[in-house]
Amino acid sequence: MVFSSSLLENAVNEFAKLPGIGRKTALRLVLHLIQQDTKAVEHFSETIHTMRKEIKFCKQCNNISDKEVCNICSNPLRKKELICVVETIRDVIAIESTQQFNGTYHVLGGIISPLDGIGPEQLNIEGLIKRVTDEKTREIIFALNPTIQGDTTVYYIGRKLKDLPVTITTIARGIAFGGELEYADEMTLAKSISNRIPIEHYISTIG
Repeated sequence: MVFSSSLLENAVNEFAKLPGIGRKTALRLVLHLIQQDTKAVEHFSETIHTMRKEIKFCKQCNNISDKEVCNICSNPLRKKELICVVETIRDVIAIESTQQFNGTYHVLGGIISPLDGIGPEQLNIEGLIKRVTDEKTREIIFALNPTIQGDTTVYYIGRKLKDLPVTITTIARGIAFGGELEYADEMTLAKSISNRIPIEHYISTIG
């Protein structure tokens, strides 16, 4: 791909760094911006800059927030005794889209994957243990992707929580093994949450 402008090429290279964006798509996006009004492009860039500078992570659940505590954790209508454990913020968005869950969340920030160099110490697991202890949580729902790494994470955290007075469940297998929550349709994901099963039954199916 040959460019007549180094400024254009540099912009394309930056857009191409985004996930799922190839150089052809990056070029299309850059050319679109070039055709826009200068003020519109300035507003676009300022929005991205402000987002990156001011975005926060909720000190309770690790979800993205504009404040120290996100609007889910601070909502008095949410069931604080019910925590849904997810891998990433994208999973929170996916579950919220179903409008079938009225508890709170806990974002681990990943899953245990030794091959990728990710162990329990890299995840927000101790924060979950502390929440269960401090907030008198009644039920933990694991909503991790149904993969070997996801199952390993469920098993590990389940063992850490086994002596605490909390019910531990996991979403039903409405989602195919190897699938990802963020790509599941809302109806399937909603049924998986509604039909959650005790962790003991879940572990027996993967053992």
